[in-house]
Amino acid sequence: MTNDEIRDFLQNAIDENKVMLFMKGTPDEPRCGFSMRTSGALNAMGVKYAAMDILPDPRIREELSALSGWPTIPQLFVDGKLVGGCDIVMEMYETGELAQALGVEQPEEQPAEAEMPQAPLGLENRLS
Repeated sequence: MTNDEIRDFLQNAIDENKVMLFMKGTPDEPRCGFSMRTSGALNAMGVKYAAMDILPDPRIREELSALSGWPTIPQLFVDGKLVGGCDIVMEMYETGELAQALGVEQPEEQPAEAEMPQAPLGLENRLS
């Protein structure tokens, strides 16, 4: 695939899915704590979403960042618009804004710590 074809593929994934998460790994097997926390928030709300692992080809991440203007992973899109990365998603989750944006009920309880671990201090830049 050419870089243009990758970018077109990514844009189609964003356009065709109400909720699209680009992450390291998969929701079942996240490959970084930030991706785990972001998919954990969506899972806690029972949201149906599509996810794509950006790790198999470095060009995926490059083209995604060029497309979105956002340098870090994960990246969450809702209705074709970039919501943001893990920190923004988690803040929105905690305030109820994410549930509102997704049209779902806010869970009464926070997800279990095992579902949404905190990244060790100082590792944020290396994991994203």
